[in-house]
Amino acid sequence: MSKIIVVGLPRTGTTSVSVALLEMGFLVAHMGFTKKAFEVAEAITDCPCFSDYMHLDELFPGSKFIYLSRDLDKWIPSISMLLDKMAPHLNAEKGRFNPIMKRSFKHTFSENLPLTAEELIQCYTCHKTEIFDYFKGRDDFLSIDISEPGSLNQLREFLGKEPQANAEFPKLNTGRDVAGWHEYKHPNKVNSNLAGVERRKYFDYEFVGT
Repeated sequence: MSKIIVVGLPRTGTTSVSVALLEMGFLVAHMGFTKKAFEVAEAITDCPCFSDYMHLDELFPGSKFIYLSRDLDKWIPSISMLLDKMAPHLNAEKGRFNPIMKRSFKHTFSENLPLTAEELIQCYTCHKTEIFDYFKGRDDFLSIDISEPGSLNQLREFLGKEPQANAEFPKLNTGRDVAGWHEYKHPNKVNSNLAGVERRKYFDYEFVGT
């Protein structure tokens, strides 16, 4: 059961890519927290993909993996704003966010928020290095920057879709907007909590960091 798994960090364009995948006809979960969500979705983006890609590679052989890069001068203020908003809800004991999200962010960033610009650069660089080392030499891996001309057609061709003239990614979750996915209506959207049961385990594998 192969999947499309987007392993880019938050604020690198995961929502825009999710919407582009919807428009290509895929069933998409922007974040996946239940076994059912992973089973139903054809593409999963964001959390926990950016931290658990090794396990997902084992669970879904034949999958395609997409890394999203972004200029650090733009990513740092954007991720800082997001983490500032999320910090109270990522608290291990009192935070209201899903335990999988808490664990995924803790694994990739830190539970000691906020982080300095230097610390965020280290998080980004470490994550990118680990991703590129893991997928080195594989033809099931694509790295794109969605701000670059032609990047959407790169993605389309990688997924076996015909390129389109003047194709561009939709611009969502820009500025201080962090709710673009929830507001976007599409019949191919898959609920991250489908079936309503949080799963610390998926099949017989523990997610990284549990």
